[in-house]
Amino acid sequence: MPTEATGSIIHPNEWLSKFIGFLKGAMKATKVRRQSAAAESAVHPLDRTDKSILRALQRDASTTNVALAAKVNLSPPACLRRVERLRQSGLISSVVALLNPKALDAGMLVLLGVVLDRSTPESFALFEKAAVKVSGCMECHVVAGEFDYFMLVRTRDNESFNQLHATQLLHLPGVRQIRSFMVLKQVLSTTQFPI
Repeated sequence: MPTEATGSIIHPNEWLSKFIGFLKGAMKATKVRRQSAAAESAVHPLDRTDKSILRALQRDASTTNVALAAKVNLSPPACLRRVERLRQSGLISSVVALLNPKALDAGMLVLLGVVLDRSTPESFALFEKAAVKVSGCMECHVVAGEFDYFMLVRTRDNESFNQLHATQLLHLPGVRQIRSFMVLKQVLSTTQFPI
Protein backbone atom coordinates (compact mmCIF):
# COMPACT_ATOMS: atom_id res chain seq x y z
CA MET A 1 0.00 0.00 0.00
CA PRO A 2 1.58 3.30 -1.02
CA THR A 3 1.53 6.03 1.61
CA GLU A 4 0.78 9.59 0.58
CA ALA A 5 3.79 11.02 2.39
CA THR A 6 6.52 8.78 0.98
CA GLY A 7 4.90 6.86 -1.81
CA SER A 8 6.50 3.69 -0.42
CA ILE A 9 4.67 0.43 0.03
CA ILE A 10 3.86 -0.88 3.53
CA HIS A 11 3.45 -4.59 3.88
CA PRO A 12 -0.09 -5.48 5.09
CA ASN A 13 1.26 -7.25 8.19
CA GLU A 14 3.37 -4.20 9.08
CA TRP A 15 0.38 -1.89 8.56
CA LEU A 16 -1.82 -4.15 10.70
CA SER A 17 0.83 -4.29 13.42
CA LYS A 18 1.11 -0.48 13.48
CA PHE A 19 -2.68 -0.12 13.52
CA ILE A 20 -3.02 -2.57 16.42
CA GLY A 21 -0.27 -0.69 18.28
CA PHE A 22 -2.15 2.57 17.69
CA LEU A 23 -5.41 1.04 18.98
CA LYS A 24 -3.70 -0.37 22.09
CA GLY A 25 -2.19 3.03 22.83
CA ALA A 26 -5.52 4.79 22.34
CA MET A 27 -7.32 2.25 24.54
CA LYS A 28 -4.67 2.58 27.26
CA ALA A 29 -4.93 6.38 27.17
CA THR A 30 -8.73 6.19 27.37
CA LYS A 31 -8.51 3.78 30.33
CA VAL A 32 -6.08 6.10 32.13
CA ARG A 33 -8.38 9.10 31.50
CA ARG A 34 -11.41 7.14 32.81
CA GLN A 35 -9.52 5.96 35.90
CA SER A 36 -8.31 9.50 36.51
CA ALA A 37 -11.85 10.89 36.13
CA ALA A 38 -13.26 8.20 38.43
CA ALA A 39 -10.58 8.85 41.04
CA GLU A 40 -11.19 12.59 40.77
CA SER A 41 -14.94 12.17 41.17
CA ALA A 42 -14.49 9.79 44.11
CA VAL A 43 -12.27 12.16 46.08
CA HIS A 44 -13.57 15.45 44.73
CA PRO A 45 -15.04 17.45 47.63
CA LEU A 46 -18.42 19.04 47.06
CA ASP A 47 -18.18 22.72 46.29
CA ARG A 48 -20.97 25.29 46.41
CA THR A 49 -21.98 24.59 42.80
CA ASP A 50 -22.16 20.81 43.36
CA LYS A 51 -24.38 21.41 46.38
CA SER A 52 -26.61 23.77 44.38
CA ILE A 53 -26.96 21.13 41.66
CA LEU A 54 -27.86 18.44 44.20
CA ARG A 55 -30.43 20.67 45.93
CA ALA A 56 -32.04 21.58 42.60
CA LEU A 57 -32.20 17.96 41.44
CA GLN A 58 -33.70 16.85 44.76
CA ARG A 59 -36.48 19.41 44.31
CA ASP A 60 -37.14 18.48 40.67
CA ALA A 61 -35.06 15.85 38.89
CA SER A 62 -36.99 16.42 35.66
CA THR A 63 -35.32 19.83 35.24
CA THR A 64 -33.59 20.03 31.88
CA ASN A 65 -29.83 20.39 31.80
CA VAL A 66 -30.18 23.85 30.23
CA ALA A 67 -32.53 25.03 33.01
CA LEU A 68 -30.34 23.46 35.69
CA ALA A 69 -27.24 25.11 34.23
CA ALA A 70 -28.96 28.50 34.33
CA LYS A 71 -29.98 27.97 37.98
CA VAL A 72 -26.42 27.19 39.06
CA ASN A 73 -24.67 29.69 36.76
CA LEU A 74 -22.84 27.17 34.57
CA SER A 75 -22.73 26.49 30.86
CA PRO A 76 -24.86 23.47 29.89
CA PRO A 77 -21.82 21.31 29.00
CA ALA A 78 -20.09 22.13 32.31
CA CYS A 79 -23.30 21.41 34.21
CA LEU A 80 -23.75 18.08 32.44
CA ARG A 81 -20.16 17.08 33.28
CA ARG A 82 -20.74 17.89 36.95
CA VAL A 83 -24.01 15.95 37.09
CA GLU A 84 -22.31 12.96 35.45
CA ARG A 85 -19.43 13.17 37.94
CA LEU A 86 -21.95 13.25 40.82
CA ARG A 87 -23.66 10.16 39.37
CA GLN A 88 -20.38 8.29 38.92
CA SER A 89 -19.31 9.12 42.47
CA GLY A 90 -22.52 7.55 43.80
CA LEU A 91 -23.96 10.75 45.28
CA ILE A 92 -26.89 10.48 42.87
CA SER A 93 -28.04 6.89 43.23
CA SER A 94 -31.22 7.07 41.13
CA VAL A 95 -33.75 9.41 39.59
CA VAL A 96 -37.39 8.56 40.32
CA ALA A 97 -40.92 9.94 40.17
CA LEU A 98 -42.61 10.32 43.57
CA LEU A 99 -46.22 9.23 43.42
CA ASN A 100 -49.14 10.61 45.43
CA PRO A 101 -50.26 7.80 47.80
CA LYS A 102 -53.77 9.22 48.19
CA ALA A 103 -54.24 9.30 44.42
CA LEU A 104 -53.25 5.62 44.38
CA ASP A 105 -55.75 4.78 47.14
CA ALA A 106 -52.96 4.17 49.66
CA GLY A 107 -53.40 7.19 51.91
CA MET A 108 -53.11 5.35 55.24
CA LEU A 109 -49.60 5.02 56.61
CA VAL A 110 -48.87 2.40 59.27
CA LEU A 111 -45.61 1.86 61.13
CA LEU A 112 -45.06 -1.67 62.38
CA GLY A 113 -42.75 -2.69 65.21
CA VAL A 114 -41.85 -6.36 64.75
CA VAL A 115 -40.29 -8.69 67.30
CA LEU A 116 -39.02 -12.09 66.15
CA ASP A 117 -39.19 -15.19 68.33
CA ARG A 118 -35.50 -15.99 67.71
CA SER A 119 -32.49 -13.79 67.00
CA THR A 120 -30.59 -16.02 64.60
CA PRO A 121 -29.23 -15.17 61.17
CA GLU A 122 -31.54 -17.79 59.65
CA SER A 123 -34.69 -16.38 61.26
CA PHE A 124 -33.73 -12.84 60.23
CA ALA A 125 -33.09 -13.94 56.64
CA LEU A 126 -36.36 -15.86 56.48
CA PHE A 127 -38.34 -12.92 57.85
CA GLU A 128 -36.68 -10.39 55.52
CA LYS A 129 -37.33 -12.52 52.45
CA ALA A 130 -41.05 -12.62 53.31
CA ALA A 131 -41.38 -9.04 54.63
CA VAL A 132 -40.29 -7.39 51.40
CA LYS A 133 -43.16 -9.18 49.63
CA VAL A 134 -45.88 -7.76 51.92
CA SER A 135 -48.41 -5.73 49.90
CA GLY A 136 -47.86 -2.02 50.42
CA CYS A 137 -44.57 -2.45 52.30
CA MET A 138 -42.55 0.67 51.52
CA GLU A 139 -39.67 0.21 53.96
CA CYS A 140 -38.28 -2.45 56.27
CA HIS A 141 -35.41 -1.73 58.69
CA VAL A 142 -33.47 -3.78 61.23
CA VAL A 143 -33.40 -1.69 64.40
CA ALA A 144 -31.82 -1.75 67.85
CA GLY A 145 -34.01 -1.56 70.91
CA GLU A 146 -37.44 -2.94 71.79
CA PHE A 147 -38.15 -4.20 68.25
CA ASP A 148 -36.13 -6.20 65.76
CA TYR A 149 -37.65 -4.46 62.72
CA PHE A 150 -39.63 -1.41 61.78
CA MET A 151 -41.77 -1.67 58.69
CA LEU A 152 -43.60 1.13 56.93
CA VAL A 153 -46.75 -0.01 55.15
CA ARG A 154 -49.21 1.95 53.01
CA THR A 155 -52.81 0.86 52.64
CA ARG A 156 -56.21 2.34 51.78
CA ASP A 157 -57.92 2.46 55.20
CA ASN A 158 -58.49 0.58 58.49
CA GLU A 159 -60.44 -2.16 56.80
CA SER A 160 -57.77 -2.84 54.19
CA PHE A 161 -55.08 -2.76 56.90
CA ASN A 162 -57.04 -5.30 58.96
CA GLN A 163 -57.23 -7.54 55.91
CA LEU A 164 -53.48 -7.13 55.26
CA HIS A 165 -52.81 -7.90 58.92
CA ALA A 166 -54.91 -11.07 58.85
CA THR A 167 -53.78 -12.39 55.47
CA GLN A 168 -50.09 -11.44 55.35
CA LEU A 169 -48.61 -9.89 58.48
CA LEU A 170 -49.73 -12.61 60.88
CA HIS A 171 -48.21 -15.20 58.54
CA LEU A 172 -44.71 -13.71 58.42
CA PRO A 173 -42.21 -16.38 59.52
CA GLY A 174 -40.66 -16.22 62.97
CA VAL A 175 -42.76 -13.32 64.27
CA ARG A 176 -43.56 -13.26 67.98
CA GLN A 177 -45.18 -9.81 68.10
CA ILE A 178 -46.28 -7.02 65.75
CA ARG A 179 -47.27 -3.63 67.12
CA SER A 180 -49.10 -1.32 64.73
CA PHE A 181 -48.89 2.46 64.87
CA MET A 182 -51.42 4.23 62.63
CA VAL A 183 -50.12 7.61 61.48
CA LEU A 184 -52.71 10.27 62.29
CA LYS A 185 -50.82 13.18 60.72
CA GLN A 186 -47.62 13.38 58.72
CA VAL A 187 -45.71 16.36 60.04
CA LEU A 188 -42.78 15.85 57.68
CA SER A 189 -42.20 13.44 54.84
CA THR A 190 -39.38 14.29 52.48
CA THR A 191 -36.88 12.63 50.20
CA GLN A 192 -34.65 15.72 50.18
CA PHE A 193 -31.38 15.26 52.00
CA PRO A 194 -30.14 18.46 53.71
CA ILE A 195 -27.07 19.71 51.85
